[in-house]
Amino acid sequence: QVQLVESGGGLVQAGGSLRLSCTTSERSNYAMGWFRQAPGKEREFVAGISWSGGSTYYADSVKGRFTISRDNPKNTVYLQMNSLKPEDTAVYYCNADPRHSEYVMQREYDYDYWGQGTQVTVSS
Repeated sequence: QVQLVESGGGLVQAGGSLRLSCTTSERSNYAMGWFRQAPGKEREFVAGISWSGGSTYYADSVKGRFTISRDNPKNTVYLQMNSLKPEDTAVYYCNADPRHSEYVMQREYDYDYWGQGTQVTVSS
């Protein structure tokens, strides 16, 4: 079973930047994604990337501010977050979709493997 480990979360002021990383335990051809869950809210899709990196997709709320990328030889996916807002505060989860290598899915149930989450807090 693939294991995912996130890192890079923390506390940042509004307007600042953070880069999240997610390393998988083994090499695979999975599409990857990031979801987040804020206190009292449902978990939501943030961004996704195909195995080749040729397809990416973003939630409207982060489009133009966040960038997802991957380095397959390093088994690592990144989420660069710029111009952070207080409403970006959430636990961010990395996940892997083993069935859609070159398609980016936005539904939670498409992602079989999940990391433990990393907290991102944006102060105003």
